[in-house]
Amino acid sequence: MSTMATEIVAFLLSVSGWILVSSTLPTDYWKVSSVDGVSNCKDFPSMLALDVYIQVCRGLMIAAVCLGFFGAVLALLGMKCTKVGGSENIKTRLAVFAGFQYILSGLCCMTACSIYAHRITTDFFDPLFVAQKFELGAALFIGWAGSVLCILGGLIFCLSLSSGSSVRLHHSSRGAAVSPHTHGERGKATSSLQREFLKPSRKFGRNAYV
Repeated sequence: MSTMATEIVAFLLSVSGWILVSSTLPTDYWKVSSVDGVSNCKDFPSMLALDVYIQVCRGLMIAAVCLGFFGAVLALLGMKCTKVGGSENIKTRLAVFAGFQYILSGLCCMTACSIYAHRITTDFFDPLFVAQKFELGAALFIGWAGSVLCILGGLIFCLSLSSGSSVRLHHSSRGAAVSPHTHGERGKATSSLQREFLKPSRKFGRNAYV
């Protein structure tokens, strides 16, 4: 598969994952009731009064969405199938940076979903917890799937560009090995050897016969 096709596949995977990650924020089904299956949706009177783990998860999800958005912009500028972005070296750097941003976006979303899921499962299996118990909602699974796609797309971006750079380096090294300068040096060495071979020997005088 060519580098351009690999970049397109990586871009589609990353953008699909970013869309899934973004869709989890307005979703109410982060946790559902274990009794009647309803979601836990209520308005909080104060943002500062939220639990610490909820604030951490909220911050990580916002960071994941922002990183994925800027990663998509940089990927469009750095892909070889686009006409913007500058020279080939600049486009390569932009694409690599976009891949790292997608990886960070996926890690942020996966961490947020895992923290929230850990809190739900801890309360569910705690025999001393007497309040309403909840189970994992669909938004968590969507977030995990989106984070995996973002990380996979970012890794493909980075690996495809690194392999393309190694191929270019191999071709350039082969070109340097057979450069005209090298042929000139070999020609000079051959000429000097021929002159040494054809030079008359100094061991014999002028009247020497074979």
